[in-house]
Formats: sequence, structure tokens, C-alpha cells
Amino acid sequence: MKRKPFYTILYVQVLAAIVAGVLLGHFAPQAAVALKPLGDLFIKLVRMIIGPVIFCTVVTGIASMQDMKKVGRVGGKALLYFEAASTLALAIGLLAAHVLAPGKGFNVDPSTLDARAVTGYAAQAAHGDGITGFIAHVIPETFVGALVQGDILPVLLIAMLFGTALALMGEPGAPVAHLIETLSKAFFRIVRMVTSLAPIGAFGAMAFTIGRYGIVSLLPMLKLIGAFYFTAFLFVAVVLGIVARLCGFSIWRFLGYIRDELLIVLGTSTSEAALPQLMDKLERLGCPRGVVGLVVPTGYSFNLDGTNIYMTLAVLFLAQATNTHLSFAQEITLLLVTMLTSKGSTGVTGAGFITLAASLSVVPTVPVSAMVLILGVDRFMSECRALTNIVGNGVATIVVSAWEGGFDRTKLAMALGDVEQVGGGSQPPALCETAGIDRETVPYK
Repeated sequence: MKRKPFYTILYVQVLAAIVAGVLLGHFAPQAAVALKPLGDLFIKLVRMIIGPVIFCTVVTGIASMQDMKKVGRVGGKALLYFEAASTLALAIGLLAAHVLAPGKGFNVDPSTLDARAVTGYAAQAAHGDGITGFIAHVIPETFVGALVQGDILPVLLIAMLFGTALALMGEPGAPVAHLIETLSKAFFRIVRMVTSLAPIGAFGAMAFTIGRYGIVSLLPMLKLIGAFYFTAFLFVAVVLGIVARLCGFSIWRFLGYIRDELLIVLGTSTSEAALPQLMDKLERLGCPRGVVGLVVPTGYSFNLDGTNIYMTLAVLFLAQATNTHLSFAQEITLLLVTMLTSKGSTGVTGAGFITLAASLSVVPTVPVSAMVLILGVDRFMSECRALTNIVGNGVATIVVSAWEGGFDRTKLAMALGDVEQVGGGSQPPALCETAGIDRETVPYK
């Protein structure tokens, strides 16, 4: 088979666009800032298709399951995994802040800070309606309204209800399920068409970011940025790497498999920009459609590993920078509260900063005005948050698929090119055993 020229490969195009955007933003910032609409329009195109893709995928997935107990079991396992991974990410962020101490030496006097730049974020955080407001937000005003608004959780709710209804109808519901499956193929074809524009979107978004904020603005906060990127890398390489290995695949091969999506996220700073593509690739990797449809959209609100690491690390950074002492009880309170405030935060750029403002309200000894210290560099950390989030959700989907015993390991081997052997009688019981995976199985080559 004749190989395509390297310049026609999507990830090469996106990578070249990111580099070009950085150069333009650095050397011609005014022209670069004017290119912001390119990134915004690409993200709008992707969000336009997210609702229909989630609806069709979830409906056909649940309708094909037939057994409603299985649907509940998949959802329960997903939430259990989300809570474990999220809590671990929050704790790792807290630990990293103590070990790396990125805020030590700043000695900032909070009274000298101008809080006007962050009042908008603080106001959005303060106007949250708690658990009741969150639940009310999940339930749309109308059935069609969920698709129109574009929010993930309302779409997931109506899709689950519709899919369950079709499954309970049995044979009479089959024609409708078949129609929706056909529509799903059409929507994914649109996704591929939109994805071809990713280099343009990444170029515009990256050019604007560098042109607006400037590479020079990174220097004073380099210790915080470095600490966050290092911690996120360790979480992916070690924590998710161990989880992946216990489930019989290599995290590095998986990252290579979704490299297009990772570069799109890097360029646009939002994990939503790659949601439809990720769902499509996970199906081709061997995950059942029903599991993909339930786990990925839910994970975008409940399994944000990168955002979790950022929140606890950033709060302690601000405390260290302003010489604010936090007691052990306050840090535990912070950990418990961020377990709640992190839920429902979407993959949209800036959502992590609003969530940070909400988390600061539980430790009032750290002034909210201190957030101005990281406002200028938050955009540069949003890329890392989004990248960690999308990798975490991809791994979570594979874990739940394996846990359910419906993971097609032949497709996995074909997609990744190789599978790490996880076996040997001398090894201790592992996650793959809980998931029903035979550790003695010879890996596909």
C-alpha cells in the first residue's frame, strides 16, 4: 500500500499550524490577535455537532444493550472509577504543591493586588446554585432544547431516556434505532469533514494566545507552570500508565493512537474540540458503543483529572505566594470541597479558573484577589488541563469496557499495533482480573 505524503497527515498539519501560530504570535502579535476568530469558529463547528453525536451514540448503544441492568451497571462502574481517579488527582496536586513549593519566595502582599481583573470569575463562582442548581441545569426545559443549548449533560440525559425507551419497546423500536444509527454515521462523516479544518483552528487559537499574552509573560510564573506540567505528566505516565498496563495496553501507544486529538486540544485549549473524534476512535479501538456513549460524555463533567490537579496545586500556590498558612484541617476541607466543585466543570477554556474561584471560597484565609497572580498564565495551563482530561477519559472508557468484559482486544491490537503483555502468575491480583481479563492470555502481535 502506497503511503500518504507526510504533509497530508492531520497531526503533522496541526503540529505545523501550532508552530506557525507561536511564531506569528511572538513576532507579529497584533496580526496574531486578529486571527482569534479562526480558533473560535472551529470550536463552534465542533460544538455544533457534539450534541447530535452524543445523542445518536448513546441512544443506539443503550438500545443495542437490551438489558437495562447492564446500562445501570456500566454507569455505576464509570462513576466509581471517576470518583477514585478524581480524588487521586486532587491528592496528587496537593502533594505536588508541598513537594515542589512553586509559590515559595514570591512574598506577595495581598493588599497590593488589584482584584478587579478577577471579579468576573469570582462573581460567576459565587452565583452557583449548589447541588440543586446543578441538577436543574442537567434537566432541559424541552427535549429539543437540550440539543439546541449544546450542553453535554442535558443531551446525555435525554439520550439515555430515549435509548431506554427504545430498548423497552423491543421489536417495534428497532426501525427507529436503525434510523438513528444511520444518522450517527452521517454525523460522524460531518465530524471528519470538520476535523480537516483543525490546522486552521489550531493556528488561529495558538496565534491569538501567544499574541495576546506573550511568551514573556510566562517567565515570572515559570515555576508554577513547570510544576503543573510536571505533575500532570507524572499522573498520565505513572497513574494512568499503571492502570493501562493492568488492563493490557501501553499508555504510550494509546497516546500515539489519539495524537491527532491531542494536538487539536493543544491548539484550541479545550478538550471539547476533540470529543466526537475521541468517541469514534474509542469505538474503533474495541470499546462497545454503549460504553463509549455513557462514559465519555459523563467523563467530560465528572472525570477531569487535569482540572483536579490544577485546583489543589493552584490554591496552595496562592497560599504560598501570599505567605498564607493553611492548617492540615483546611487542606483536608479543600480536598473534600474540590471533589464537589470539580464536578460539572466542562472542557471549555476558562472553566477551570471559575472552578478555582469557587474552591477558594472554602479557604477564605487565601484572598480571592490573589488569583490575579495566575490570570495572565492560566491560558497556558488550560492546554495541559485539557490534554490530561482527554487522556483520562480515554483510559476510563477502556477500563470500564474491560471491566464489563465487552472489550474487543483484537481491535485493540490492530489499532495500537501491539499490546503490552500483562501476565505472569507471580504478579499480584490486578485491575484486569477484576475486569474479567485473563492475565495469562497471550497478547496479540
